[in-house]
Amino acid sequence: MSMNVGPSSSGNADPEVMVDMNTTPLIDVMLVLLIMLIITIPIQLHSVNMNMPPASNIKPPVEPEIVKIDIDETGRIFWNGAAVVDRTELQTKMAASAAQPIQPEIHLRPNKLAKYEIVAYVMAASQRAGLVKMGILGHEQFL
Repeated sequence: MSMNVGPSSSGNADPEVMVDMNTTPLIDVMLVLLIMLIITIPIQLHSVNMNMPPASNIKPPVEPEIVKIDIDETGRIFWNGAAVVDRTELQTKMAASAAQPIQPEIHLRPNKLAKYEIVAYVMAASQRAGLVKMGILGHEQFL
């Protein structure tokens, strides 16, 4: 606390006592505590540490068989390079592929000039047979 030693405004010779609190030491102490808090906080890293289980001797997954179905400009269908005679043969081959424990991937590669009707039929036949892994290759020719 501090005192006012100047002349009083009330006319007394006794000085008035200041009742205001001096906050300067309080602020100094608060700043020192704040700096100590900032210094003691550990540095935050932007990574998450994870304890992963050790690697085991698990066999890698088996690569599926790839069946290539080509459709030429005349609408003929080829199964892995061999011509398919009719639609029942195609359905039989697709049903046999769907019955395998690990289904093969179907890579459908239509010619640019092939009719959409035949391409749509092959895709629908594979869906009816239960084949779920199908991709269309050679789409860059349509760009």
